[in-house]
Amino acid sequence: MINDCAYVGETLIKYLPEDFEVLHLKRCRRFFDKTFGIAWKILRSEGDIYHVHYLLQDCYLALKFGKHPVVGHAHGTDLRKTVNHRILGRIVRYNLEKCDVILVSTPDILEIAKKYNENAEYLPNPVDTSIFYPKPPVENESGKLNVLIAGKLDWKVKGSHVAVEGLSKIKEYVKVYAIDYGRDVHKTMKLASSLGLHIHLLRKVSHSDVREYYWRANVIIDQFPKSGTLGMVTLEAIACGRPAIAYVSSKYAPYRDFPLKDLNTPEKVAEILLTEDLMNLWKQQYHYLVECHEPHKIAEKVRQIYMQLV
Repeated sequence: MINDCAYVGETLIKYLPEDFEVLHLKRCRRFFDKTFGIAWKILRSEGDIYHVHYLLQDCYLALKFGKHPVVGHAHGTDLRKTVNHRILGRIVRYNLEKCDVILVSTPDILEIAKKYNENAEYLPNPVDTSIFYPKPPVENESGKLNVLIAGKLDWKVKGSHVAVEGLSKIKEYVKVYAIDYGRDVHKTMKLASSLGLHIHLLRKVSHSDVREYYWRANVIIDQFPKSGTLGMVTLEAIACGRPAIAYVSSKYAPYRDFPLKDLNTPEKVAEILLTEDLMNLWKQQYHYLVECHEPHKIAEKVRQIYMQLV
C-alpha cells in the first residue's frame, strides 16, 4: 500500500483478512522523503500487489520500476484537475493507461478514468466503524441546535460560505461551531461576523479525536463542492450518530438511495435545519452508510480485486 488519502488505505489494511500481509509505504512533508525517500522505498519493496493512492508521482514511480500488478486509486483532484495540468497531466494520464486496475473514490471521476482505462471502477470509501460509532444525542440546555461546521474552511473547493450564509438566516435557533482548519478560516469568521452569526472556533485535532466534536453536536455540516460528491466528514459524522448536511448530487447513480440530495444553497440549508426531522434523517443516512460504506464490505471488494489480479 503506497501513500494514502483520508485514511482510506489505513482502513482497508485494518479490515482486510488477516492472511494479507501489508506493508504501508508512507511519505512525510520533508523534501527528501517526498522525493528520493519514497522512490527508494518503492524501488526496494516487493509484493504481489501494489495499491497506490493518488495517480501522481508515486504511482508513476511504481510503474516505471516495473512493479505489477498496480492498482491505481484516484481520489478526486488528480482526475478533476491535475489530469489537465500541462506537466503533471502527462503523469496522471500515463498512470491511467498503464495501471492494471483503476479505482475511483467518487462517482464524478469514473467517466474520466474510463476514457483512459476500461478497467476503472467506483469503490466507495470505507468508514472505520471501530473509531466512528454512534453515541446518544447530547442534551442542550439552551434549547438551540448545536451545529458543527466540520469540513475544511475553503470557499473555492468546499463551499464553506454556503453553510455560514445558511446558518445566519436562523441564527437565533442555532449555536455554531467550526474547526480551525483550512485556507479561509479568517475569511469565514469575517463573513459570519458581518451576518451577525457568532462561530465558536475549535482547535484542529487528530483524525480519531474529531469524533468527540461530532458527539457534542446535534447536527454536522460538511461541504458544498461543485462536484456534489459525498465527503469523508459526512460519512464519519453519520457513523457517529449525527445527521449530516452536505451537497450530494442526484445525478450520480451510487447516491440514488442517499436521503438528502441537491442541497446546495443557503436557503435550503436553513430550511432543512428548521423543518426536517433530524433523527429520522440520520436513521435513513445511517442505513445508506451501512449498505454502501461499511468497512468489511469494502475490504471484501478490494480482496476480490486483488485475487483476480494475482
